[in-house]
Amino acid sequence: MVKRAGKRQGRAKSGGEEDSGPGIVRIIAGEYRRRQLPYLGDRRTRPMKDRVRENVFNLLQQVVEGTHALDLFAGTGALGFEALSRGAVEATFGEHHAATAEQIRRNAEFLGCGDRVHVITGDSFRYFATFDKTRLPWLVFCSPPYEFYVSRAEEMRALLEGLYQRAPAGSWFAVECDQRFDPTRWTWAEWDVRRYPPAVVGIAGK
Repeated sequence: MVKRAGKRQGRAKSGGEEDSGPGIVRIIAGEYRRRQLPYLGDRRTRPMKDRVRENVFNLLQQVVEGTHALDLFAGTGALGFEALSRGAVEATFGEHHAATAEQIRRNAEFLGCGDRVHVITGDSFRYFATFDKTRLPWLVFCSPPYEFYVSRAEEMRALLEGLYQRAPAGSWFAVECDQRFDPTRWTWAEWDVRRYPPAVVGIAGK
């Protein structure tokens, strides 16, 4: 299911990232374990490193099942697909780049979970600003271009705080940034911060 939502939200990932060519991400565990998913591999897509993703899901392993995963800045879609593999009921992916969003849709069909996947092609800031479409607990992944925490700091705060306030009880948030941002600045939640240089990951429940 593919939707469009507003204008695109900018191209750059974190400063200095280069085009890397097409690549592959691997589902680590669960129903789709070891399945490999292609991605386009340009600067719009910065996959969370496998070791970081594995550690994040180790922290969340007791709360994934039965959730609605929200992959706010999806890129490869690896976070949302990993959540589906581990027992999430459905997933919504936000991706501003049309070709990348189409690749997420193709990967969902390849995995056989297309009926549980919603791909939003457009501005994640606008779409998720009013998202409240499910009563299932949310599992929210925020892994945007690191630069957004600097150049779009207020928008990032508003987006995550708004989602946190609207999230059903039992929801969890996983936010990836780099050393330029400390998730504990967002005092509306209690963050468990882990460091996997250069990545910094904050986990918070509601």
